Amino acid sequence: MTSELNWPFFDEEHRAFVAGLARWLAEIDVLDDERNADASSRAWVRALAAGGWLRACVPGVYGGLRAGLDVRTLCLARETLAYRSALADFAFAMQGLGSGAVSLFGSSELQRRYLPMVANGRCVPAFALSEREAGSDVSALATRARRDGESYVIDGEKTWISNAGIADLYVVFARTADTGVHGLTAFAVDAARGRDRCRSARASALHGESRLHPRLRSLSREAAAAL
Repeated sequence: MTSELNWPFFDEEHRAFVAGLARWLAEIDVLDDERNADASSRAWVRALAAGGWLRACVPGVYGGLRAGLDVRTLCLARETLAYRSALADFAFAMQGLGSGAVSLFGSSELQRRYLPMVANGRCVPAFALSEREAGSDVSALATRARRDGESYVIDGEKTWISNAGIADLYVVFARTADTGVHGLTAFAVDAARGRDRCRSARASALHGESRLHPRLRSLSREAAAAL
């Protein structure tokens, strides 16, 4: 990777980031057992947080490395981590993917609540978009969210959720209007709260319905429309 780092769209911060991460990986001892993926993923999140590397997953105002999310830093981190461990790369990637909708479209209240904990490893997020009949075709998504007084009720089934069962936060995409991808809204659902009405299955699926307060939990509809 050394020669590629001399390309003009990488700066000194990128080069220092990769060098530091590579040194850290050479010294760190972390549980890395694919037969025990859940515990290993949690262990990598804790280690990456302690090393300060998860700061690349959030904007600067919430403890991030740069003012905004920097795609080049994220790509360099993933390449460097994957060279050492697929689980290390997975744990890092999900901290960013699972919280990305909050970083880009969440209210300041949601961002203050979750993003510092994503950076320090106290919050493991999950990204609940796919369904049995809706994966790459997001417009076919069937899970619905309806207003009920001061709350939303989410009703449906999700599958293929990375981090299902170990996540502290689920970003759940649901239909709020019958206008294709523009009728989708993302919701931030606390795992502990969601288990009152939802069942998080080991087979990476989320079933049932969950009730949540709209002012605190609803992300911008743009988050879904942008996918």
